[in-house]
Amino acid sequence: MKLMQRGFMFSNWQKYFVGNSFCQRQRSRKRFLSLLFAITFTVTLVIHNLVPDFIPRWNDHQAIAQSQTKPNAKPNQQKQLNLPVTPPTSPTVIPRQEIRGVWLTSNDFTMFSDRKQLGQALQQLKQLNFNTIYPVVWNSGYVMYPSTVAQSADIQPFVYRGAEGQDIVADIIAQAHQHNLLVMPWFEFGFMAPPTSELATNHPDWLTQEIDGDNTSITAAGEVAWLNPFHPEVQKFLTELVLEAVSNYDLDGIQFDDHTSLPKTFGYDRYTLNLYRQETKQNAPADPNAPEWVRWRANKISAFMANLNKAVKQRKPNLIFSVSPNYYEFAYKQQLQDWLGWVRQGIVDELIVQVYRSDLDDFRAQISRPEIAEVQNKISTGIAILSGLRNSNVPMSRIYSQAIATQERGLGIAFFYYKSLWGYGPESVSDRQKDFQYLFRSPAPRFAIRN
Repeated sequence: MKLMQRGFMFSNWQKYFVGNSFCQRQRSRKRFLSLLFAITFTVTLVIHNLVPDFIPRWNDHQAIAQSQTKPNAKPNQQKQLNLPVTPPTSPTVIPRQEIRGVWLTSNDFTMFSDRKQLGQALQQLKQLNFNTIYPVVWNSGYVMYPSTVAQSADIQPFVYRGAEGQDIVADIIAQAHQHNLLVMPWFEFGFMAPPTSELATNHPDWLTQEIDGDNTSITAAGEVAWLNPFHPEVQKFLTELVLEAVSNYDLDGIQFDDHTSLPKTFGYDRYTLNLYRQETKQNAPADPNAPEWVRWRANKISAFMANLNKAVKQRKPNLIFSVSPNYYEFAYKQQLQDWLGWVRQGIVDELIVQVYRSDLDDFRAQISRPEIAEVQNKISTGIAILSGLRNSNVPMSRIYSQAIATQERGLGIAFFYYKSLWGYGPESVSDRQKDFQYLFRSPAPRFAIRN
């Protein structure tokens, strides 16, 4: 094709230069210009069709405008999921940026309660080009900071303090900001609470239950009770707890994970059953998988999250509202957590999907799901990678291969959790740190708009 085009162009050029007549030259020149325009127009169309609609670009504010005009995933992609389609609303205005994060969990308490150890840890993360930390502030029914809300609810007879008596959360934020790290306190337990906690024992009417009356379930955190996310007092309590942190600390965002939800088998308490009957004129189905029952409960949790986001943004409009759920089909069907709907409604500024897999092919399949691609075009999106547990070491080769697969798809990364980055594993600390250094070999600073 290229050879034919070149020959055609040369023939016209030859006619133009060799002809003896002025008229011939003029006619040849017009034909040549027409031909040149046609070729240019055709090539432009071909190139336009070859260029992808969206190329991820970290820290590029032009991407915001693109995300505002980018259509949602095609209808057939949603049908593949066989899940409800929530109509989109106006997109977020928080800039998309690359996520290089790590969670600070209760297992890291010794480190972040010691100011010197904390400083060294944050300096190390900065040197390895991390840009975000997610310190736990709500765990096991207790908050990690002085809380009048928790005291008023009679759930916390003590206050967590650091080794020097310092406010742990305030110290984490101050030291992290010195190293230009974003800080997003993590409300890990969401609607979960240990059955022996003051929260569960002092407020039994706040708990929900299964159809057989059981009000606990077994999770990775052990046996837990579940606060009723449909109960107005529970919603008020959790909202006030979050707003207290937002108002009292110079944080960059807040994060909720897969526990800001409810297992599908729960919701058979008296309050919820009466509410369902009042709104639908029907009794709640005995089958927890009944689509109308799943959708009703999921919508109630979505409404709570929308109201929570609104309350947070009224206090600090530029705060990042982050969510870290399981993959969508599981989150919706098993945990009543419609996070894709939350994104489409514009109430999530950052999404980190937990993909804790040992098999690389399975991992790749999960991070390639259409709903992740859809969200990636709108907000900062990342994948949570397991870097190890106390009783389950993860080799650096697996961490590295999963991180590379994630980066190849233009997605950010958050590791669970800090101590396991190099505290656990078959390799030495220095070897694991070298691999992280190579993984994030170029800086990727994140910028927060402080309120």
